Amino acid sequence: MPDKPLTVLTYAASASLAAVALVYFFNPNQFIDGDSSTRSRSKGIIGLVNPANDCFINSVLQSLAGLGDLRLFLIREVHRRELDDASIYASVPEKDGRGKDIDVKKLVSLQGGEVTRGLKSILDQLNERPIYRKTISAQSFVGVLENALGSRISRAQQDAQELLQIVAERLSEEYHAGRQARQRHKRELHRDLRNSVCSSSKENAQAPDRQSLDVSAAASEPHAPIPAAGEDTAEDETGFPLEGQTEARVECQHCRFSPKPTPTSFVMLNLMVPQKNATTLNECFDAHFKTEYIDDYKCDRCRLDHAIETLEEELEFARSKEQQDMIQAKINRVRKALEIDPEKAPERVQLPDIKHAPKRKVARHVQITKFPKILVIHLSRSVFDPGSYSQKNAAKLSFPERLPIGGILNRRNYKLLGLVTHKGTHNSGHYETFRRQHLYPPTSRPHVKSTAGPYSATATPIVRNQSSSQTSENVSTTCIGGMEGRLGLKPGERSSLSTNISPAPSTQSLSPPPSRPTSGLTAGGKESRPSGESRPASMPSTPGEPTSILSPPTETKPDTPALSQYSASLDLSRFRRKKTKMSDRWWRISDDKVKECNTVDVLAMQRDVYMLFYEMERSGPTGS
Repeated sequence: MPDKPLTVLTYAASASLAAVALVYFFNPNQFIDGDSSTRSRSKGIIGLVNPANDCFINSVLQSLAGLGDLRLFLIREVHRRELDDASIYASVPEKDGRGKDIDVKKLVSLQGGEVTRGLKSILDQLNERPIYRKTISAQSFVGVLENALGSRISRAQQDAQELLQIVAERLSEEYHAGRQARQRHKRELHRDLRNSVCSSSKENAQAPDRQSLDVSAAASEPHAPIPAAGEDTAEDETGFPLEGQTEARVECQHCRFSPKPTPTSFVMLNLMVPQKNATTLNECFDAHFKTEYIDDYKCDRCRLDHAIETLEEELEFARSKEQQDMIQAKINRVRKALEIDPEKAPERVQLPDIKHAPKRKVARHVQITKFPKILVIHLSRSVFDPGSYSQKNAAKLSFPERLPIGGILNRRNYKLLGLVTHKGTHNSGHYETFRRQHLYPPTSRPHVKSTAGPYSATATPIVRNQSSSQTSENVSTTCIGGMEGRLGLKPGERSSLSTNISPAPSTQSLSPPPSRPTSGLTAGGKESRPSGESRPASMPSTPGEPTSILSPPTETKPDTPALSQYSASLDLSRFRRKKTKMSDRWWRISDDKVKECNTVDVLAMQRDVYMLFYEMERSGPTGS
């Protein structure tokens, strides 16, 4: 009897070990990831280690890794610098556009794209799909950024927004520096080409042979003008995807004069969160772009009107004819300036002191004139109190998955791809990232057989022997003939079926033909012809011709009135491919810990949301 409890414990331990062995054999991920096999795909992303309060760095990098347009921009910029001559980005002008000295070391670093290369490298690593759990370190990119900026990144501030602002502005500066370097190189090539043609025409002016006449004629023809400093020539660059542009318009409420707006570039929109229990993202946008009224503003047009009134008073008290003519000439110059440009002061006229100018009330409003491909929104939750320490605004802010921006004529639709959340107080806390499991379609290569260049926005279409309209008719005829065979229609009843069919797409939208032709099938699913029988005449014989999905069979069923009535009202919309819904799966990333969640969980982070990343939808209008 005393051995019976020991035997029971031995049997129980053996059974437990056997169960553990079976589970480990059939599902080893249960012990590695601590999750079920049905959710093992959530570990298909690489995490970042956090050695010393680097959660703000990790959250920014993980958010940028989920932006497809940004990755395409980095790939294009790095490959362009690798394909071009290194001397293009190593040359530095003596003076800048304003005639000031240039920091040679900084400009060479900007033209070389140091941070662009470093960011592309770390984002490529983060977008790998490992088969096991994997983490990397962001210290390589931090070192590149510190070397480019010439200063160390402080871990004391720990603000993800400030780091993203620094990285985005640096990428924008490197893009514009490289673009200006390419434009300078093109202007030099144009100038050298014109000088070489002119010199060759002068040398061959004495020789009246055919070659010299051709060179002289070429030199006498009008050449293309040398491109200006800010003009694109051979390439149409798409620009930095995070960069947009706003304009602040001011209108005087007294004279209704509106000066020329000054465009301002931005890489991030900073929106203030109101101090209330709950709010929405639309309310933050309305508060940022609302019309505000400013008092005590010195209007340029009102100042010129005041100058005319002052000069007219002086004209009344003027006694000599010479003094009256001089004052009248000043009045005429001021009136001419009012007609041409009130913002520009008239020449040879001393206006009254600006402190005596009238003060007016003006209306000021800001609007977006250039929409970025990637819209980054920073929600400022800091509440500054001069009498005490700063606090964090913990208001709930609801944000949509799809965000429309703009007016009726310039509407842009954006889709949420990621967000950064912050949990904690104003002085301490932890950052997390939510990334959409968004898979972009394979990048097409429309420039393989094109002469438009590898970086052109528009491709040169490939000329085909067969026109698109003719091919569309052939394809639609073939499809109709195949459906007639399936439905048992007579050739004379084709018109009733063809009226319900939309025009076929052009040859550019057709899919490539299959590797081997498919034989026609009858309604019973059997092959309509034996294997040794030759190809029907209606099927295409050349691989370049489009192959119909519904091939015409050789055997058809007898016509029936029921089938004729059904074919007349046949709706082919159910045969069309349905649009796939947007991915509902997300990754929740906290340094090296990765979990899977859905859109409902993401939209519920209303109290902790800190930064939002929206991407312009490709189906809508593109940004100007």
